Amino acid sequence: MPAPLGKVPTRRMPDIQVFGFDDSSSTRAAQRFFRERRVVVSFVDLRKRSIAPGELRRFVERLGARSLLDATAKSFRDGGLGYLSMTDGEVVERLLRDNRLILVPLVRHGTDVTAGRDEATWASWLRPAGGPPSR
Repeated sequence: MPAPLGKVPTRRMPDIQVFGFDDSSSTRAAQRFFRERRVVVSFVDLRKRSIAPGELRRFVERLGARSLLDATAKSFRDGGLGYLSMTDGEVVERLLRDNRLILVPLVRHGTDVTAGRDEATWASWLRPAGGPPSR
């Protein structure tokens, strides 16, 4: 296990922000991924604080509204969302109203974003420019 990190990132450390739920295994996996590589992340627990509409819009613009919906969530099944045909605007409204519908973790590095576990992309963010791929 790597040494514990301080709360203040160094200049060389990338600015990573993770949105998710404290009790979600995928969110904990994302935090663990960056902690093992000694990167301090800013974590936002969506159970305590909702995602800002502007922040959600950033993810929607890059990934699309439908890709942010968690089809395995209990609230998705209970709401019958699998049977509804919704526009992207309606999907965004639902996501803002009910955070449990969001596919977590949402991870942001500058203008790059991912939804769900995407360790290959996260590793590419940590690679030095022009350097060999890390394992």
